[in-house]
Amino acid sequence: MNKLILASSSPRRLDLLKQVGIIPNKVCPADIDETPLPSELPTNYCLRLAVEKATAVSLKHPGDVVLGADSTVALGRRILGKPRDAAEAEKFFKMLSGRRHKVITGICAIKSSENGDIIRISKKAVCTIVQFKVLTTSDIKMLLDSGEWHDKCGGYTIIGMAGAVIKRISGTHSNVMGLPLYETVNLLKNFNVSAQGLRSKEKT
Repeated sequence: MNKLILASSSPRRLDLLKQVGIIPNKVCPADIDETPLPSELPTNYCLRLAVEKATAVSLKHPGDVVLGADSTVALGRRILGKPRDAAEAEKFFKMLSGRRHKVITGICAIKSSENGDIIRISKKAVCTIVQFKVLTTSDIKMLLDSGEWHDKCGGYTIIGMAGAVIKRISGTHSNVMGLPLYETVNLLKNFNVSAQGLRSKEKT
């Protein structure tokens, strides 16, 4: 069995993995520049960052499997990152009001040799469609007052107050939470990852 290193600082991604029995041997966030490239499309952006995160951490953990992931909210071709302040969060909410948008997550697993050479790399992008209801002034105030927009792509989290204004979801629910579990589990199975929860389940 191979050791799994999670290249993410997100506690939610770690919790999601644990829910399906995948327990990383170590969490090692990647320190990379997450600025979108000029005219970069949302899917390409997420995949690029997932690969860069996994690659950066793989250099520090030769011989192990590293999982990188990155999510964003996209309105058409526009990437809605983490709001800089309440004013930008309010702008995002007004843009998302009554419209469908995409939550896209790129995932990448890398296996390297003991010498640090990449033996195998696999990546995938997952898209979920989310639609907000038409937001009233009170709805926007509620979302802003919650403070949940801090450090959240698009200014919201599905497990917070935004759950009251999300009208429809089409696609993988866990993807909107930060990690598409079905796709991630199947990706890691191909890397013979050591996971305590998976081993215990296989024995029962």
